[in-house]
This record gives sequence, C-alpha cells and structure tokens, in this order.
Amino acid sequence: MLETAVKENDEQAVTLEKGEKRKRKPASHTKKTEKIEKIEKTEKTAETEAAVKEHKTTNHRRKKQKSDSSVPNGKIRIIPLGGLDQIGMNITAFETEDSIMIVDCGLAFPSGDMLGIDLVIPDITYLKNNISKVKGFVITHGHEDHIGALPYVLQQIKVPVFGTRLTMALIENKLKENGLDQIIEMNVVPFGGIIDFGDIKVEFVKTNHSIQDAAALAIFTPAGTIVHTGDFKVDYTPVFGDPIDLQRFAELGRSGVLAMMSDSTNAVKPGSTMSERSVGVTLDRIFAEHRENRIIVATFASNVDRVQQIINMASKYGRKVVVEGRSMVNVITVASELNYIDIPEGTLIDIDQLRNYPDEQTVLITTGSQGESMAALSRMASGMHRKVRIKPNDVVVLSSHPIPGNEKAVDKVVNELCMLHAKVILQDTHVSGHACADDLKLLFSLVRPEYSIPVHGEYHHRMAAARIAEQIGVQKEKCLLIENGDVLELSMKDGKSKSEIKEHVQAGGVFVDGLGVGDVGNIVLRDRQNLAQNGIIVVVLTLEKYSGHLLAGPDLVSRGFVYVRESEDLMEEARVHVQDAVDDCLVRHVNDWGKIKNIIKDSLSDFLWKRIKRNPVILPIIMEV
Repeated sequence: MLETAVKENDEQAVTLEKGEKRKRKPASHTKKTEKIEKIEKTEKTAETEAAVKEHKTTNHRRKKQKSDSSVPNGKIRIIPLGGLDQIGMNITAFETEDSIMIVDCGLAFPSGDMLGIDLVIPDITYLKNNISKVKGFVITHGHEDHIGALPYVLQQIKVPVFGTRLTMALIENKLKENGLDQIIEMNVVPFGGIIDFGDIKVEFVKTNHSIQDAAALAIFTPAGTIVHTGDFKVDYTPVFGDPIDLQRFAELGRSGVLAMMSDSTNAVKPGSTMSERSVGVTLDRIFAEHRENRIIVATFASNVDRVQQIINMASKYGRKVVVEGRSMVNVITVASELNYIDIPEGTLIDIDQLRNYPDEQTVLITTGSQGESMAALSRMASGMHRKVRIKPNDVVVLSSHPIPGNEKAVDKVVNELCMLHAKVILQDTHVSGHACADDLKLLFSLVRPEYSIPVHGEYHHRMAAARIAEQIGVQKEKCLLIENGDVLELSMKDGKSKSEIKEHVQAGGVFVDGLGVGDVGNIVLRDRQNLAQNGIIVVVLTLEKYSGHLLAGPDLVSRGFVYVRESEDLMEEARVHVQDAVDDCLVRHVNDWGKIKNIIKDSLSDFLWKRIKRNPVILPIIMEV
C-alpha cells in the first residue's frame, strides 16, 4: 500500500532500513486500505502539519551534526546512462564498491528521423551486468522523462522503487497496466526521509516544479555529499504545498557538499522563473473577457497546479468542467484521490453531458498542447474527435510552450483550429517548471559545492549552467561536462578531492516499436529512412532448377519510387537493363544466387543514377522451379 507522507512522519519512520521496507498488500485489502486513507486525509490537521515540520527540522539537525562529525574518505562513481545532451530519458547510476543506486528512469520521445519508433528507453546493459549490486531506483518526480521507462526496465531489473507520494501513485498506475504492481516493492518516502542503501544514503528535499511532490536528493556517499536537484524551480508562492526547502539546502551547504548535479534546462534564460500563480491572473482575464464563449484549455496532464487554477476559474465564473484525454483523466483522478487537487462538488461533468449545457457554461481541460497527433486537442482540430466539434465561438488556450522539436506539430494544430474559426490564445498562459539563471545562482550560493555537474539539458544548456557555477565560485576545472556512458569517479582522501573519467560504458537509447523492445536498431532505421526518401524496386525472376535457364521475368515492381503509369518508358528501359545483366550471368555460367543478386543490384543502381539521379532500395528475388 502507498502510505501517506503524514503517516510516515507521525510514526517517525524517516529512515527506511532494509529490513523495514514495506511490501505491497494483496488485492483483498484494497477496500480497507481506501477507507483508512480517507480517514487519514480528513484527520490531517494544522497541529499534525506543525508536528511534521518540527520533526523534520529536528531530524535535519541530527543529520547535520552527524555529517559534521564524519570525515568522508572514499570513492563514488557517477554513471549517466541517459539524459545528457537531450531533454528526456533521465537515468543516472551511483556506484560504490558494494552498491548501485539509480536516480530516475525516464523515456524520450522519438525524433523526426526515428521512423516508426514509439518511444526511446535507456540502455541498461551496465546495470544488468552488475545486477547483484543494484539496490533500487530513487525517483525525483512523476514526469514521463523520469518515470516512463520503469515498466520496461523493471521487467529486467526487479528492485525496489522509492519516491514521494504523488510520484509513487503515478508509478503504481503504470506498473498495474503492465502487471508489475504485485511484483515490484514500492515505497513512499516523505520529504526529509532517508533511504539506507548501505554505504549510500539518500535524503528527499522539497523543491518546486511543474508537477507536485518534486524532490531534490541529498546523496551521502563515502566520498562526500552529492546534491541532485532534479527538475526544479524556486516558487515562493506555489499553488499547492510548501515552497522549496531552501533552509535544508543551506544546511547541506554548511555541512559541505562535494558536488551538485543541477537542472540546466533554463540556464540560458536570465532572471527568475515566475510563480505558477502568475498564470492564474492571465486565466482570470481570459475567463472574464470570454463569458459568452466555450473555453478549451490544453496543458500538460501532469501539471496538477495548472489544472487546479483552471478549475478555480471555472468555479468562479459558474462553468462546468470536462476533462478529456486519457493521461489527463488518469493524473487528475490520482491527484484527486490523494487530495492534491480540490474540485468543488458539482463542477466536474462527464463529456457526454456537454450537450446538456450551453457553451458559455462549459470548460474543457484537455491534452494535446504539444500537437501530439493522437491527443484529444489534435483530434478535435482535425475533426476526428467523436464527441467534441470545434465551433467558431470557441476559445482555445494552449497553456504550454512547445518543447523543442514540437513547433511544427503545434503550428499544424493552431492552423487547423484557426481554419475552423476558433480563437486561439498562446501568450502569457504558461510558466516554466525549470530554474532560470538567477534561481540557479541562488541554489549554488546556498549549496556551495566543490564540483558542478550540470545535467538535464542540451550541451549549450549545460555549458550555461557551468558558467553560472563559475560565477558563484566553483573552479572552472571542477565544472564537469560529462557525457552519457562516462564513468566519473569522485574520490576524497585526507581532505583532498579528485575527479577522473575512469572508463566509458555502454549507454544510449533502445527503440520501442509496438510490442518490440530493442529489435529495431540503427541498421533498420537507416533502411527505413532510405525507403522513405528513395522508395523501393523489387526485381522478380524465375530460374529452372537444374539448367539455370531463365523461365520468367525479370519483372520490376516499384513502391515510392516513381508513378509507374507516367514512367512506363523508364521502367521498360530498367527492365531491359536487368534482362541484359541476367543474360550475361547465364552466359558466363554464374550459378551463385548471391552473385546474381549483387550484379542485378549494381547494374540497375548505376542505370537509375545515371538516368534520373535517384538511388532506390533494390530488392532482387530469385525463384527456382
């Protein structure tokens, strides 16, 4: 059972020793569990919250005193298996002599040249080769680029998973869909809680992001403390919950931090990231100015705070809310069950009830803000949605910025909406979930790491984060821009630190195509790209079994090369050219089919290149009778 953070603190079970890790209860306890959780939610009083905060502070002081009295003297190996020089597929292993602990396990979405690929997940060959040392996954937050690969990876590496309350609830849903929820041990950890992996210990530190329950990690190793920020921003006025725990970062800094692995996504942007509450002001204005219109808002399914503000506006202006899109429904359902979102009674209606209300009394919250082809908004824009039709009176709000690479897809959806005469609003309806330059400066100033290891970003993002670290006082040679697969060893001996790239291990992406995982590689992708760019010509001929005489053909069949009806002369010339090549082989008594196929391919390829400067895939097929 996923236990609540409050209950964790009340029981003062902040240190999860190996023998104390909780197993999931069987399905027969589900109803009882739901009742207990409801009681716990209703009994969370202000006094309980105060006790939790007091306990956490005491626990922090205790940890600080302990870390002050111990002198690090050892080594830690940091091995990023994904997430560098890209946005997505975040996964990093931390290894000592006895243990491997993994932070995050995300997926990446395919780029435009990955034809037919659905997802990209990290290559975990190194973890499988060292499976006896792997202790568990520690997850910073519930975005797909940090949890999306877990259902695939946990089928191969069955180890415990640790995360905060909302994060673990989202992971549990994923594992249920893949039949892993009764196999994998899942553990909810409160902020301030510590996981004990033997010679590695991990503390969860409260941060803010575009999804609730995001955490940074303080990783206590034999070489010293490493702070992993996760994806974060500094939000002093979050919609839900507490601001980032800057006090704890400062305490860690005073105790001494060997290295900080920092979110670099917005390092190139000056200033500070705006609070999520600032979006509420814009939404209020949109609702006030369009009282006679139906409003459709597309945003990230995981941005529960954004959804909360949309619901608040709908309630304020007397509108009913429809939630559309599978991922949106799943996330809001989980967040609602955990009391992370407050939906006034009677506000939410089913999509089938839309027809019972006038347009000006409804709001649709939907997926598709990134132009995904099968998302709800894209289907509405293209007229393929079965229950919602875009009308000229509609106001469509895209409450997100296009992720790099998605610009064309977003433009396509916007154009389709405009063709249907809907009003599309793009400006001032989104704030980032990542720290800008000044926020990074603040955290570096508090943590004061000896080494800076920028993560989560393209190379120029990480370079900008390294420059910020230099400005705050980190020595240039200690700002480390490592790559996926690098084994970075940080060591501490007699108060002196050392960093070194020891080796490079296998890392990168594994392609998921349908139900196939890893069965499509670079060679297959290259063939797909060639087929997409140049088309294919199939050459079919029949030879007599013993004599080798040509009985039928050669016949040419093309797809994606030329329109045959308008290129009959070219295809006939090509057929004659192949005929001559085959006749020459038979005259020279060439009986090896492999050689005959190569001669056909070379001859036809040369002819087509000289004739029309094209290079299609040529596939000879020889049948024997």
